[in-house]
Amino acid sequence: MNNLKKYLITGLVVVIPFSLTIYLLVVVFRFLDNILGIFLVDYLKKSWGFYVPGIGFLLFLLLILLVGMLAAKFLKHRIFLKMEIWFSGLPLIKNIYPAVKQVILFVSAQKEFGFKKVVLVEYPSRGIWSLGFITNDGFAELNRTIGKDAVAVFLPMSPGPLSGYVIFVSKDEVKFPDMSVNAALNIIISAGVFNPKN
Repeated sequence: MNNLKKYLITGLVVVIPFSLTIYLLVVVFRFLDNILGIFLVDYLKKSWGFYVPGIGFLLFLLLILLVGMLAAKFLKHRIFLKMEIWFSGLPLIKNIYPAVKQVILFVSAQKEFGFKKVVLVEYPSRGIWSLGFITNDGFAELNRTIGKDAVAVFLPMSPGPLSGYVIFVSKDEVKFPDMSVNAALNIIISAGVFNPKN
């Protein structure tokens, strides 16, 4: 009986995440395909007599690529900044856009904003270790003021790592676990349930 229970739980642990992942991928694919595909279905069926599933998805990716190229070119221009401020200030949108942008920025933070290494620091008090990320280590003025070489460490909050604390710690007080940034993020998001060794 214990073996049956063990096999059932193990099966659920394997099947549910796999099934949900496939299901979510299919839902996202269909949603993105329909954004532009809905305009193409009638046209392609009338003109060619058939419709290719996924063409809307490909057009959506091309559109995102084009927007990314334009945004990268004009991102720091005053016009773009004014447009973003105007857009993010609209009713309803001001409650959604900043939060969504913060999530996207955080997901890309390890590449864009320099999550360099995973670290352990004794914070908020001695004997209590917090998991964080080195974001910078070149603060000459801070180093001169405290008389030590310090690093900036971002300590995300769990389980939602979109906010946290930035602390400055002396390099000799920082521990470096053998762990990737993704593994550390998984630990934080799962509130310590995720174990990278398992």
